[in-house]
Amino acid sequence: MRRPDEVVDGAAEALAAGLARGHTRRSFLGRVGVTLLAVMGGSAVAAAVRPDEAESFHFCGHIWTTGSCPNPYSLPRIDRRGFPLRPRDGRPIDNLGRLVDAEGYPADETGARLAGPDGELLERGPRTRLCEDWVPEQFRIDAVTQGSWYRCCSGQVRKLVDCCSTSTKRVNGDKALRGYCYTGRRVFCVMYYDTGLPC
Repeated sequence: MRRPDEVVDGAAEALAAGLARGHTRRSFLGRVGVTLLAVMGGSAVAAAVRPDEAESFHFCGHIWTTGSCPNPYSLPRIDRRGFPLRPRDGRPIDNLGRLVDAEGYPADETGARLAGPDGELLERGPRTRLCEDWVPEQFRIDAVTQGSWYRCCSGQVRKLVDCCSTSTKRVNGDKALRGYCYTGRRVFCVMYYDTGLPC
């Protein structure tokens, strides 16, 4: 049996193809109709997607609207203090995306310190908070972690976090939204923290 989102998606696609065949390339109304169907079909699909399946759209619990805060990986996973973690396993990383040991030195998968090409052990790299440090450095704006909301993702509670700024533009380059920000700030980018609490 097909899932509801597959049925809606298939129907919208077939209807859009039929409309497109019935109009010339120059037909403005035909193109508008196809676009509207695609948008309506997309929102219906998004509404029907279970939280654990939302990963393919952005990350679980957040379907693409505001982009991720700058980070070493494509997914903006953070620890409870806002420092970057490797998305797949939650291990601490530096700003270059390298695993780090408890002292902050670059380490391999087993926790042994990494050596450079000359055989010397590598020094610590920077490890800074995504919102309060990376965003102001890269975009020359103020930023603070403020709003949050929670979703059940892969059997645990995920805290989704807004990085808020007084900027009128968000990381996407378009108009910033208020989201869960307060004191005159708007959402600039988003991050997430996996709590480890079952749901």
